[in-house]
Amino acid sequence: MKIKGIIFDLDGVLVHTDKYHYLAWKEMADKEDIYFNEEINHLLRGVSRLESLNIILRNAKKTYTEEQKLELVNFKNKIYREYLSKMTKNDVSSDVLKTLNELKQRNFKLAVGSSSKNATFIIEKVDLSNYFDVVIDGNNILNSKPHPEVFLKASEKLGLKPHECIVIEDAYSGVEAALNGGFISVGINQAKNHEQVHYKIDSINEIANVISLINNELLI
Repeated sequence: MKIKGIIFDLDGVLVHTDKYHYLAWKEMADKEDIYFNEEINHLLRGVSRLESLNIILRNAKKTYTEEQKLELVNFKNKIYREYLSKMTKNDVSSDVLKTLNELKQRNFKLAVGSSSKNATFIIEKVDLSNYFDVVIDGNNILNSKPHPEVFLKASEKLGLKPHECIVIEDAYSGVEAALNGGFISVGINQAKNHEQVHYKIDSINEIANVISLINNELLI
């Protein structure tokens, strides 16, 4: 059976908002006098907001209640959304636009599967909404990656089985979520170093060729 759908992670694949995450978490950590640097920030890739906070709080000098944790993540998200509000379609690379246009022309079903609760907001800000048949984000799931829920819901909404979809990911947790859900995984950036990722790409504009390769292999 051929590949019919492509599910994209958002951050690090279609757009790059890592710097905004870092700046917002850093402002929150500084306010609480918690040690935080880019190395710790790297551990937050593909992880939910609350789980990210718990990683940061490993360096805290006090214990936080669940109510206080909620206040901290809300503070971080407020700062983060202020950065996001300044994003425009100019934040999307020409390679991403070229790839999405080609995939749409070839009648593939396209989805975004992101743990971020801001995914839909970001997609609207950068004017990508019209490209996607489905967007599943942190507001639609109970379990974040490496649990496969976000990708399973995306494929279900597309009307496809997991083995009919590929997942494009830049984080280890995303690759593991794809593998756990029975999807074909494609790794870019950090994720291409995952030992079990099915296919590795250096640029998003390689996706169309990868799909042709996969479909040819499935015919053998």
